[in-house]
Amino acid sequence: MASDSSRPDFWETRYREGVTPWDAGRVPLKLQQWLIARPDPMRVLVPGCGSGYEVKLFAERGNDVLGIDFSDAALEAARRTLGPLAGRARKADFFALEEPPFDLVYERTFLCALPRARWPEWGRRIPALLRAGGLLAGFFFFDDNERGPPFGISQRRLDELIGGAFALEEDEAVAPEQSVPVLRGRERWQVWKRRL
Repeated sequence: MASDSSRPDFWETRYREGVTPWDAGRVPLKLQQWLIARPDPMRVLVPGCGSGYEVKLFAERGNDVLGIDFSDAALEAARRTLGPLAGRARKADFFALEEPPFDLVYERTFLCALPRARWPEWGRRIPALLRAGGLLAGFFFFDDNERGPPFGISQRRLDELIGGAFALEEDEAVAPEQSVPVLRGRERWQVWKRRL
């Protein structure tokens, strides 16, 4: 298998061979609950959308959502999940995406899939994709493992990457039964608000 998770062929191989331990097969309960409390439609980006479960949920709740992935095999899986909403997922590189600012960027196993060398670039890109007051919300993988993916992060490192542009508004541990085994006990739900 390809060993560089910053390249599409790494993910292509894993999706084609069914080696997807990050794929929960469903939308996280915390995201469902959070969206119920936020009924106003948003313009949403789901980078590394994988099988597209969250893209489908955002769309069904009336949001203008775009799921992106750079793996053709991942997009095939997303389109199967999305059915008539398949146009909400497209092939794109997160670091080269040119779109008007979003209200929300959703995080789930995207940052932890990136090699650590790309994290500073991610940290610059996230605020560029969001309008002032926009939100970065989702699940972050906190761990001190050296190997990956998933590449664990510390709260201190996450603060260094985005704390200057964002304020942390929500932070809670994810119940173990709500995580996939590879992430269990090390995920936190966080919502960051882009500073004005």
